[in-house]
Amino acid sequence: MTARAIMIQGTGSNVGKSMLVAGLARAFADRGLRVRPFKPQNMSNNAAVTEDGGEIGRAQALQARAARVPPRIDMNPVLLKPETDTGAQVILQGQRYATLSARDYAREKPRLMGAILESFARLAAEADLVVIEGAGSPAEINLRAGDLANMGFAEAADIPVILVGDIDRGGVIAQIVGTQAVLSDGDAARIKGFAVNRFRGDPSLFDAGMDEIAKRTGWPALGLVPWFDDAWRLPAEDVMDLTSGPSAGTFKIAVPRLNRIANFDDLDPLSAEPGVTLRIVEAGQPLPGDADLVLIPGTKATIADLDHLRAQGWDIDIAAHVRRGGHVMGLCGGYQILGKWISDPQGIEGRVGRWPGLGLLDVETVMQPAKQVRISAALHRDSGLAVSGYEIHLGYTRGTDCDRAFLRLSDGRNEGAASPDGRVRGCYIHGLYASDAFRAADLARMGGVSGVDYEGGVEATLDKLAAHVSRHLDLDRIWELAGPVR
Repeated sequence: MTARAIMIQGTGSNVGKSMLVAGLARAFADRGLRVRPFKPQNMSNNAAVTEDGGEIGRAQALQARAARVPPRIDMNPVLLKPETDTGAQVILQGQRYATLSARDYAREKPRLMGAILESFARLAAEADLVVIEGAGSPAEINLRAGDLANMGFAEAADIPVILVGDIDRGGVIAQIVGTQAVLSDGDAARIKGFAVNRFRGDPSLFDAGMDEIAKRTGWPALGLVPWFDDAWRLPAEDVMDLTSGPSAGTFKIAVPRLNRIANFDDLDPLSAEPGVTLRIVEAGQPLPGDADLVLIPGTKATIADLDHLRAQGWDIDIAAHVRRGGHVMGLCGGYQILGKWISDPQGIEGRVGRWPGLGLLDVETVMQPAKQVRISAALHRDSGLAVSGYEIHLGYTRGTDCDRAFLRLSDGRNEGAASPDGRVRGCYIHGLYASDAFRAADLARMGGVSGVDYEGGVEATLDKLAAHVSRHLDLDRIWELAGPVR
């Protein structure tokens, strides 16, 4: 069978494209098709590590899971990981390519498009259907020249497009009709239908709205998708989408919102626990004094976020939390922040120097240019429980408190560090809390209770999402609209 492909673009960011692609991937896989997700260019510091040794966006890893295939670097060939307001680290086909300003990145786009098309061709060669996710909106016509993420890719690969609007934001008629109004004739003709996402209430009340959009655009309506209530159970791509479940628990976890927070999927299993209330603390707000655990997450810019943490007064809040007998966990960059010193002798994060950390662990981190990207398996030394996860970090950490490492990696190395009383801990392994047994043991150690089969819950939610999408989108029409990969 010749592979087909369809691209889901949105009228703006965060209109639900990622979730719809995951739902379509699972729904079409359930029909017996070989489905592959694809996103030409993503911008996110929440990355996943693939079995072929690279990084892709976390949303594409979830979409691969929905399609019941392992995540691969070709599913997201260009990943931009912001380091400053004007520059980002560019991950090309899973590996670090360069750190570029927006202007320099624009000059690299022709080469990047070649790699994107190469990855797309490899995926299509093994698929019946490739479901492609755009980024942002094609209505940003100021970015059309050299575009890799939306119509630029769709044109280069000759892929038909479905446009999705978000009615929960309001003004969805203007979103969709306005997008058509600003597109070139060629780009508008590439759109073969539209859908409206996140509707609340009686869908018949928007029948006239769907008809009006179809009349004004000439595009057929492919579905009105109601709000998916279980979305919170799936791993969040944006930290702003991360919330505790509907029944907040008595065990309280406070997470300071770092400017360059990265790989915060560690928080998803904790937020799913009915006995846990997980709170993201925004800049300018104090860390709550009644927290049981302060969890410092990963960051793309450890030294800058250490400065940011101090500017909010969170260093004082954390010290007071420890004096009260509270627990602290640092993951990856958060682990580095907990140490006595962070050294950057080559200026990898922008400045050469040595900076004092929070001093809650007797360790020091030295930044190095070689990036550690790998899937890791380990045993929790106290309980003997198996855990698995991944590493994405620069630098190494050494010191006296590493003698109390609470993990032993499969290659025999110790990992992590703990204070003498065990209340302050840190490690480089992301994904520990996805292990139900480890999460239950660790929460119990701190006075909390676990009651969730996290991985089973994700699978069940993907099945629910597929059923939801199948009920409210015309899958047969979408299959017909999908174009052959040339």
